[in-house]
Amino acid sequence: MAKDVSGMVDLEGKRPDLRGKALVTKDLLNYQEGAVVSRTLIDKKVGTLTVFSFDEGQGLSEHTAPYDATVMVLDGQVEITVSGNKSVLEEGEMMIMPANEPHALRALKPFKMMLIMIRA
Repeated sequence: MAKDVSGMVDLEGKRPDLRGKALVTKDLLNYQEGAVVSRTLIDKKVGTLTVFSFDEGQGLSEHTAPYDATVMVLDGQVEITVSGNKSVLEEGEMMIMPANEPHALRALKPFKMMLIMIRA
């Protein structure tokens, strides 16, 4: 059975090692009113795996990245704009945002995502 580990810390205030454990991805962090919250699960030279939560109306302004970025929606609803084209995604859907293309996102409802960046 997967466990909610969003608030777990050890005695030194560090998050537990999640490798080799069954996890409920949307429970890896909580929503915070009026905020965007992130938690990096993997940060290696070859790429990153980060989960985010966005309160309704929160987002990331338009920017570019040097690598493709994959957004997997874990909860809620988000509007993603890539090179001026808008898409609305919900839980269970994903989008690959191409490298060097301007993109932005905005939570239409409280929204959680996993961001996968592979540097190649």
